[in-house]
Amino acid sequence: MAKRRSYRTGSVQQRGEVWWIQYYRGGKRYRESSHSTNRRDAENILRKRLGEIASGQFRGLAPERVKVSDLVELVLNDYRYQGHRSLKEVEWRVRKNILPAITATLVTRFGSDEIRRYVALRRGQKASDATINRELSVIRRGFTLGGQTDPPLVTSPPHIPKLAENNIRQGFLEHVQYAKLRGRLPVHLMALLVVGYHVGCRAGELRAVQWPQVDFDARQIRLSGDQTKAKAARTLPIYGEMEKWLKKQWEDHEKNWPDCPWVFHWNGKPIGSHMKGWSKACKAAGLDGLLFHDLRRSAVRNMERAGIPRNIAMAISGHKTEAVYRRYDIVAPGDLEVAAAKLERYFQNQKGATTNSKSKIRVRRAALRTSE
Repeated sequence: MAKRRSYRTGSVQQRGEVWWIQYYRGGKRYRESSHSTNRRDAENILRKRLGEIASGQFRGLAPERVKVSDLVELVLNDYRYQGHRSLKEVEWRVRKNILPAITATLVTRFGSDEIRRYVALRRGQKASDATINRELSVIRRGFTLGGQTDPPLVTSPPHIPKLAENNIRQGFLEHVQYAKLRGRLPVHLMALLVVGYHVGCRAGELRAVQWPQVDFDARQIRLSGDQTKAKAARTLPIYGEMEKWLKKQWEDHEKNWPDCPWVFHWNGKPIGSHMKGWSKACKAAGLDGLLFHDLRRSAVRNMERAGIPRNIAMAISGHKTEAVYRRYDIVAPGDLEVAAAKLERYFQNQKGATTNSKSKIRVRRAALRTSE
């Protein structure tokens, strides 16, 4: 053990190869490792601590020992307290991707280098930038919550930038493709497809619908606030093929599953998020990679084509902002062909009008020459 060197109200001391510091606040002694074999590093940390004590900013050593994983746990606890429906998804993301990547990283050492390392690691695991952003948002939220604790677990949160995303999906179904897919799906998913295609609901919202919410007389499906993402009640119209397929579901319910409350189910149990049989049917229909969420995009486009007022269409699909709604209004090749045909007719009419105008001018000129 090397000789202790005093610096006013603190001291540095070498233990083995590592330098330690010691200082006092309110009569209480604090001892802390510099994690360095360089004496100057220890002296700099000591000066920092003495400055924090003098300015009243010293909060103890808790922030120095906090791990990023501790902050992530704060996020999960906050989700549980707030009753967020996405808790299970975040728990899965934390357990599978975030914790293995940050291991035992200390909060004080989580800076730009660690963030870049995290991004590089996840990209190496084939994660998209959108997925990485969702994970970094959990860590970012952890630092925010850590700074709000008493005493704070975080004194200087790092800047965690958001990666640029360029993976907005543009999948949708034309009506012919919809009919083809419906014929390939297993029976328990057919009616779910029909309703999703017509009204553009999220899969989770439809999977939770129970029979008391379906009103055949009023031709409506009423979603409660606790079923929707926006936590606002919504009413869906029953139109087109929806009534036929919903009544098929009701007949099957009455005959085979009278005790099952769910409209869409698999052998009397709620349909899970995996929706077994969906991917296989999409591949068989030549729509490999199609997501149920793409039906939402298709419904928005169909409502726009039909001339449904935008505020009504948003009320049906559940979009709260027009900006997000417009992202779903994808221009399909068929739309472009229709637009091209209309433009072609327009220019043909313009050409005809120009030709007629020139003919009239020539006639007038000839008439003038004759009169002279």
